[in-house]
Amino acid sequence: QVQLVESGGGLVQAGGSLRLSCAASGTIFSINAMGWYRQAPGKQRELVATITSGGLTNYADSVKGRFTISRHNVKNTVYVKMNSLKPVYTAVYFCYAKYVRSLVSTYLKVWGQGTQFTVSY
Repeated sequence: QVQLVESGGGLVQAGGSLRLSCAASGTIFSINAMGWYRQAPGKQRELVATITSGGLTNYADSVKGRFTISRHNVKNTVYVKMNSLKPVYTAVYFCYAKYVRSLVSTYLKVWGQGTQFTVSY
């Protein structure tokens, strides 16, 4: 079974920076894309950033210029570097991956369990 393991969450002071990472493991033939979503209390889960295996990135408008997503394809790992952090960024951050298990299969999606990230005042 494919699993996503997130790390790097925690507490950071406003204005600081932090990097989250997520590693995929299991039966994976190829990963099409990986990324991060977040969900604040009382809010719906929303896009943070995604990156394809070819390096095409997509960012939420609210994080453009502050967050940088990157990927290590060989290790099936995705990172997001977050700079100039604000308390409004506080949320549970979820890693996701879109992948195929074989050459002829359709794509599947998997989510991590989420990691709490808190920006203090």
